[in-house]
Amino acid sequence: MDFIERLQALSKKVSQVSDNLATEEATKNALVMPFLHSVLGYDVFDPNEVVPEFTADTGTKKGEKVDYALMKEGVVQILIECKKYGDPLSTKHANQLFRYFSVTNARIAILTNGSQYQFYTDLDAPNKMDEKPFLTLDLEELDEHVVPEIKKLTKSSFDVESVVDAAGELKYLNQIKKVLTEQFQEPEEDFVKFFTSKVYEGVQTAKVKNQFLEITTKALKQFLNDSINARLKSAMGGDVKESISTFEDAIEQSIDDKDIEEKSKVQTTEEELEGFNIIRAILRQKVEVQRIHSRDTQSYFGVLLDDNNRKPLCRLWFNTKQKYIGIFDDQRNETRHPIESVDDIFNFSEQLQSTISLYE
Repeated sequence: MDFIERLQALSKKVSQVSDNLATEEATKNALVMPFLHSVLGYDVFDPNEVVPEFTADTGTKKGEKVDYALMKEGVVQILIECKKYGDPLSTKHANQLFRYFSVTNARIAILTNGSQYQFYTDLDAPNKMDEKPFLTLDLEELDEHVVPEIKKLTKSSFDVESVVDAAGELKYLNQIKKVLTEQFQEPEEDFVKFFTSKVYEGVQTAKVKNQFLEITTKALKQFLNDSINARLKSAMGGDVKESISTFEDAIEQSIDDKDIEEKSKVQTTEEELEGFNIIRAILRQKVEVQRIHSRDTQSYFGVLLDDNNRKPLCRLWFNTKQKYIGIFDDQRNETRHPIESVDDIFNFSEQLQSTISLYE
């Protein structure tokens, strides 16, 4: 198999084994080691290439270990810290990576839960691991743009200088893409205000803001359609209105079909509904219960304020043996907390009520 096929094969494996990954060790054996071997091309059984439980004493910290160190000619190249499948990835849970990064020759660090892989380097300060990753790979939602960058990290292609040189652009490129995606879906007030000021000279009253929110949202969607049409005309040449119309119909139908297909795969359970009712009972002390909405997906059951994706209140992760409730902080970062039953949701009443204040 070529590189992309190996990556896709491991991607399929995640859904096949995820229900049985109850520990960090199970995650490493089922997903992380195959990633190092099949995808990156390292011999996981050769200590000259892969050192498990790598130790490098750092000042007052003695005997701490990082899960793996990838070696080249006896020198550490990449450090890897693993979490259990389903655990959220946060640099605050990767203290060993930060410390080891400053005392080894490694220029690349990876934080992973077997499904998601976050890649770090030292762009902000020499020999100090950045707070934010320059690249993120999600095996459950493969991004074709990420694949070539992952290939650069394989044993046969690895060149640390070229990877670090490209990391700066990748870091900000991915962050800007994320912001643009969010704005295209639900434009923020400042985003709308910027475009409004370019075409409207009057006072931006509340009525004008609401009007231009709708106009801007439509303009963004039409801009995407026009861009696709222009590229089609360039590629096909001539008068292709009919072809474009057919293409747009096909795209629209494809989106509708995909939406139907995705919805058909979602099965809302009694436990999820019970959990949702408990959350509404907790939050109705802060807001009207009609403002609390739910959106079920294949992975989690989401609870939103005002049915707005930008106002997540929590998530219920009930599709695996270990149940979790995901709580959001003021940066919309989610932290999953294990629970044994839906009644345990009451233990998070204070955090849930505090989340309301983020949007009010």
